[in-house]
Amino acid sequence: MEAVIFVGIQAAGKSTFYKERFFDTHVRINLDMLKTRHRERVLLHACIGIQQRFVVDNTNPTVAERARYIEPARAAGFRIVGYYFPARVDESVARNEAREPRKRVPVKGIAGTHKRLQVPTLDEGFDELYSVRIDEHGRFVVEELAG
Repeated sequence: MEAVIFVGIQAAGKSTFYKERFFDTHVRINLDMLKTRHRERVLLHACIGIQQRFVVDNTNPTVAERARYIEPARAAGFRIVGYYFPARVDESVARNEAREPRKRVPVKGIAGTHKRLQVPTLDEGFDELYSVRIDEHGRFVVEELAG
């Protein structure tokens, strides 16, 4: 049983990384798709209840926001793995502009999330923690993050 928590500003590559690495094995929990926290909680608790692997594909910028997923998953015996996407605002804004218009996030939203972003640490309850960046060829590079 594995719970994966993504951390990073909008347009940092989180959803693309999910599609490449977890699409075939983990349920995706994404607030943009589910629209309400109630629906998100229902899906989270369903995954925990049936011991289904899942990925929380949200920005999760603060320790408190991550705790809403870590605590119930940890209590149910899940292994908690974090992936931190340390993108710069200008890089994310450029990727955001390349999205189709209806999927774009306001630049103020990206900058606001960046201001609130707290780098995740193992002390939050992660069993493993990784950093994910996009290299000059557009490929994901995953490295262990010292916590």
